[in-house]
Parts: sequence; C-alpha cells; structure tokens
Amino acid sequence: MAQMRLAIICDYLEENWHSMDLCAQMLIKHLQSEQTASIQTIEILPKFNHRFQQIPRIGKKQFAYNADRLINRFWDYPHYLKQRVTDFDFYHIADHSYAQLAHVLPPERTGVYCHDIDAFRSLLEPEKEPRPAWYQAMSRRVLRGLQSCAVVFYSTAEVRKQIEHYQLLEPSRLVHAPYGIAAEFSINIVNQNHLDQGILEKIGTAPFLLHVGSCIPRKRIDILLAVFARLRNIHPKLQLVKVSGEWTQSQQQQITDLNLSNSIIHLQGLERATIAALYQRASAVLLTSEAEGFGLPVIEALACGAIVITSDIPVLREVGGNGVIYCPISDVSVWVKTVAQVLSNPITAPSLNLRLHQAQKYSWSNHAQIIAQSYLKLAGY
Repeated sequence: MAQMRLAIICDYLEENWHSMDLCAQMLIKHLQSEQTASIQTIEILPKFNHRFQQIPRIGKKQFAYNADRLINRFWDYPHYLKQRVTDFDFYHIADHSYAQLAHVLPPERTGVYCHDIDAFRSLLEPEKEPRPAWYQAMSRRVLRGLQSCAVVFYSTAEVRKQIEHYQLLEPSRLVHAPYGIAAEFSINIVNQNHLDQGILEKIGTAPFLLHVGSCIPRKRIDILLAVFARLRNIHPKLQLVKVSGEWTQSQQQQITDLNLSNSIIHLQGLERATIAALYQRASAVLLTSEAEGFGLPVIEALACGAIVITSDIPVLREVGGNGVIYCPISDVSVWVKTVAQVLSNPITAPSLNLRLHQAQKYSWSNHAQIIAQSYLKLAGY
C-alpha cells in the first residue's frame, strides 16, 4: 500500500493559541513516529504576513494585529493552499476556527478537528453573543467550511452533544478523538530544574494556587480573583500563579480593587516542562471556567499529581472523572470553603492514585491513531 500524503494544516503561531499549537504538534509527532508505514505526514504552516503592524504609529495597536490576522486567515492562507492542493491526498485542518480553508480543498478528502463551538456562538445564540454583521459573515463562512468536510473530529461527548443539539452536522461524520498528555506532564519526571532562578525567586517558598489558560470571558477569571482574595484572608501568605493570557481592563481593575497586585505572579511563554514543574509544586490547580471544549490543564495537572479543583460543568466532569474536586461555577463561598479545606488538609482531595489513574486514560498516541484510521478509511484502505 502506497503511503497516503496527509497535510496537517496548522494555526499561525503568531495567534498565540498555545493549546491549538500543542494539538497540532502532538498529532504530527505521533503520526510521523507511529504511522509511517501508511501515512506520510506533512506540516502546513505558511509565513504570517505583517501589513498593518508595519505601519508607523498604528502598527503596535490591537486593531492592526487583528486586521493582519483576518487578512492572513481569509486571504493569504487560502491562496497558499490553492497552490498546493495537488501536493497531498488528504487534508486535516487542526483547528475548526480555520475551517474556512476547507473551501479551497476537496471536501471528500478534508477533515477538521472541532475543539468547541464557541466560534459559532454569534450565529447559534445571537441574543447571548451579539456581533456585528461582518463578524457573523466571517463566522458563517468558517462554519460552512466545517460543514463541508468529510469527517469532523471532536474531543468530548459534551462537544458532540452541542453539535447535535444545533444540528450542525450529520452524526455519521463525527469521530471521537480525545486529547492526550505530553511527555513532560508526568509525576515520574523531576521538573524542578526547569524553573529558572527568576521564577523561583518570584514564587519563593510560600504556598500558591495555579491557573493555566487564557483570560477570555468563559474562563471566569473574575471568580478566580474573587476566590483568591477571600482565601488570602485565611492564608495571608498564599499566592496565585497565573500562566498565560493577557489581563483584560476589568480584570486589572478587579486586581487593584481587591489589593492583589503583590500576591499574583503572572507568567507567559513558558515551556511545557516549566508548566509541569509548577503543577508539581502548586498547592492546588484551579479552573473556574463556565464553558470548555475539553480542559487540557485538568489532565496535564492530574498527570503531574496535582490536586485539581474545577467548575462543575459536564465537560470537566467527563474529563476529570473521580480525580477532580468540583465546585458550582460562580458560587464564590463554596469555592473558598473547598479550596481552604484542601489547603488545610490535602488528604481530603481525591487520592494520588485516583488522580494518576484518571490522567492515564488520555494518550496522544491513541489520538493520532484514531485520526490516522479515519483518513485511511476515507481512502478506502
């Protein structure tokens, strides 16, 4: 059997969607190391063209960056792919928010990974997420690209449930391909030497809570900050380590109002080994989200042996199982009581064996195998 040429279409790195980059990197890594007999895997990632960002005075403003993003996504990337369509047999779009690229690819030989349906909220629930007409038109083109694909992968039963609820796709085209855990995230690997002196000096020896992820609205950083502020009254030396994301103006104001500036350590651009070291040292990992497509920090933290406390939403229940402690989304009092109990008596958390057992259910190797078999099936192998 001749090797199938499978193009993995990645996000622009300049967009800084680290979880999307990770998913693509892990898929490519495992396909190239484990599926070489049947699949030749090629990464597709064209150069990001800076236009508005090169204009003096306005180049460093947010709207210049956003304008460049749109042009690159909807003009440059499709034109690049048009020139390479004949180079490959099948095409895998690693991030559903790039599904507009499917319009220049043969639909019967194209698949996409749907991580969540947030990109389509303005179309599905316009009253909850009102957006201007141009934004809805953009979202509609992305959605139609996704709907044209022969196979659509998803991470959790909750994502599938939402896709079916809004009747976005025929269920027969859906394939469950859960995420995995990168090798760095392991209790068996000593990651402490990956904390550089600067980070170690910032953290010191005081206990800290850890949040890994962006600061977008659905992460409910307002709840995280409110909980932390009240916990400081109980544990005055407690710190909050925040990895990734840019504070919004309202979050910055909340930090000021709650007098938390000197108690928060904000870190960005960390390597996986460094994040793993933080998981291992944290008193608890918190995820206060009101919505998630999966929640990668949950299983990564569990794999490092961390105590994880998350919002009680279906997708996190599915991912975290019995290895995680759950709190009502916005009930600050319950969050404070739960975290305080763990800080005072860690033995009240799920056992280490339970936490590690839950993490062991997830594998990037299995993820890649499911995707590989799906494309081989499409090819009739």
